[in-house]
Amino acid sequence: MRLYLWISALLAVLVWTGGAGWATAAELTVTVSILPQKAIVEAIGGEDVQVQVMVQPGASPATYEPSPRQMAELQRSSVYFAIGVPFEKAWLPRLRQGHSDLEVVHLEDEVVRRSMAREVGAKGHDHGSGMPDPHIWLSPPLVRTFSASIAEHLAEALPSQAAQIRSRYVRFAASVAALDAELASKLAPLAANHPHFLVFHPSWGYFAKAYGLVQTPVQIEGKQPSPRALQELVRLAEELDLQTVFVQPQFSRKTAQVVADQIGGQVVELDPLAADWASNLRRVAEVMLRELS
Repeated sequence: MRLYLWISALLAVLVWTGGAGWATAAELTVTVSILPQKAIVEAIGGEDVQVQVMVQPGASPATYEPSPRQMAELQRSSVYFAIGVPFEKAWLPRLRQGHSDLEVVHLEDEVVRRSMAREVGAKGHDHGSGMPDPHIWLSPPLVRTFSASIAEHLAEALPSQAAQIRSRYVRFAASVAALDAELASKLAPLAANHPHFLVFHPSWGYFAKAYGLVQTPVQIEGKQPSPRALQELVRLAEELDLQTVFVQPQFSRKTAQVVADQIGGQVVELDPLAADWASNLRRVAEVMLRELS
């Protein structure tokens, strides 16, 4: 009977406190913009860091607007790891207005960014100028670079766990280097024989540059191609023997399907925002090998 009363009292306390005392809370809460960042931060921070994500699955970082609930939950975060995606430009100043103690770390400043101009020439050559390409998480060499900044900021925020955080970063960096070598080996035949590929939205420029490939996008800086530009794109695809248009689930397939129909090809989905970024890059390499070889 006494045990029953004790358990009842404990449950009452948990209901009153929202269950806060039931599980051991992470020592630090941080927020990131996109799902791939979450996996990276968790690999380095471990159980001591809770990671909140702004852009939810299926949404586009170009047009995302945080919900009121997310704005409220942001108050729990000490650090925001930005990565240069478009919605941050409009929303980060607003987020900081309501949370003046929030430290914003711009990971995109840790790397040299390319433009999102159309590439049609030699392998890896970026023609013209354009807005900075934010998709730095799709290049393992760049991930190794900016993840060092994640490790240092987490170590500063959790000095008692600094040694463990830096140790996890060393292991993470080694795993990224191994992934980089694996992808380079796997994609080497493609780079040597058929490096060009056609995409709707230019998400894969850093990935292409890392492995000797060349992306040719349908859409540039969020703009649909003009009829003349579309005609030139079809001509180029035929010249390069491109029969696949890669799309991502955050965008409509309509224009990509038009291009695919005109070149007698198909539309294939690749998701640059998949949560498990490392497994996703392996899948991307497999799909490219299958579709382009």
